[in-house]
Amino acid sequence: MDKSTTEIILESISDGVFTVDHNWKITSFNRAAEEITGIDREEAIGRHCWEVFRSNMCEHECALKKTMKQGKPFVNSTTYIIDSQKRPISITVSTSLLKDSNGSILGGVEVFRDHSLVEELRKELYAGFKIGDLVSRSQAMKKIFNILPLIADSVSTVLIQGETGTGKELMAKAIHNLSSRKDKPFVAINCGSLPDTLLESELFGYKAGAFTHAIKDKPGLFAAAEGGTILLDEIGDTSQAFQVRLLRVLEERYFQPLGSVKAIKTNVRVIAATNKNLLQMVEDEKFRIDLFYRINVVKIDLPSLRERMDDIPILIDHFIERLNKIQGKSVEGIEQNALESLMSHNFPGNIRELQNIIEHAFILCNHGNIALKHLPAHLNQTSDYSVANISGFNNISDSKASSDSNSKINPIRSAEIKMIEDALRMNSYNRNAAARELGIHKSTLFRKIAKLGIVLPNGVDGRSSHHISPTFSSF
Repeated sequence: MDKSTTEIILESISDGVFTVDHNWKITSFNRAAEEITGIDREEAIGRHCWEVFRSNMCEHECALKKTMKQGKPFVNSTTYIIDSQKRPISITVSTSLLKDSNGSILGGVEVFRDHSLVEELRKELYAGFKIGDLVSRSQAMKKIFNILPLIADSVSTVLIQGETGTGKELMAKAIHNLSSRKDKPFVAINCGSLPDTLLESELFGYKAGAFTHAIKDKPGLFAAAEGGTILLDEIGDTSQAFQVRLLRVLEERYFQPLGSVKAIKTNVRVIAATNKNLLQMVEDEKFRIDLFYRINVVKIDLPSLRERMDDIPILIDHFIERLNKIQGKSVEGIEQNALESLMSHNFPGNIRELQNIIEHAFILCNHGNIALKHLPAHLNQTSDYSVANISGFNNISDSKASSDSNSKINPIRSAEIKMIEDALRMNSYNRNAAARELGIHKSTLFRKIAKLGIVLPNGVDGRSSHHISPTFSSF
């Protein structure tokens, strides 16, 4: 094929193509490369490739650099470039060596494809599942998402309840950002981490001379959040003495700095959050009932990650996208066996734990897909435990033998098997009751039964609705 034919082909294809010499200077630049980058070939040729593309891959994980160094091609690496209008463009990259007819290496060639349309479609697809930094496709979260604009439009106090790590502060920020107060400050404080006196001074401020070392006036967080929103996190950990003070502020809309005789009017929306059951605390006389009803005008119950396991893939995608931008890496996704390991995990730390796991993986994985080996040690066990089959009810003695065998391999795993088996027996193999006793979600218990190779009595196949006793119920 002569040179003119090659040039015609390169000018006709929709993929951008450019070549570099051994000094990393661009030697050719096709029409599609011009269109994708918005840079004329006359301007590009003769310049260093990183000056033209300004990619997040240029400094550390350049595919073309790897090809030139290792002498092998790389296919479909994902990255971003910056076009002539300073806009980020999502592309996939393939690289190979550039050789002449004698096999001498002249430099490198890179083919790149604009994925902006795919990216926009993906964002549009996820748009219905995302508000601010909250990402979900679960039915429970969709119901919350649907009413969130209505909650944001009101001025009422909001109570957000949920386990640690479920995203209570993100939910509070989402409410603030959807409200008419979005241009005003959002301020958060963890009430459970401070003693009463310090908590009051942080919230309401103090006057000079109010206490030792108070040499000048200091405004509190209520003053800092004027016109905006304040999040009182872990409100269930406050003392009843402080609850009385807070109740007065919420009812009268005035607060009084420590050491001051003058009350200050406040226009701040209050959102309270807790990982405790406040109603139960009221019944136990550990939380004031009048404050409970004052902050419980609108209540949002955030489900745990165990109750929305179908969100794990979309959350992983969300964290990967964000960490790629922050760290300048080109991680594409997660391998199936690594995803399966995460899907079988209990996640006591909820979404925050999942985020930390992906961040841990980013330390070990710079590009490509996150593999099982990149996950923390407790998640990357690769031993294969099969589920035994039995034809009759033998009081799960076979499972006991399996437990004893497994104990030689992994004593922690064996202990978990024994704990689950004991809970099942004590509850007549009612898995709902066993899950409650173990403090885990019923779907998590089912996954663990399958993963750990726990054998159930005949008639209990893990999904069957058959009853072996009046108290047995299926998921």
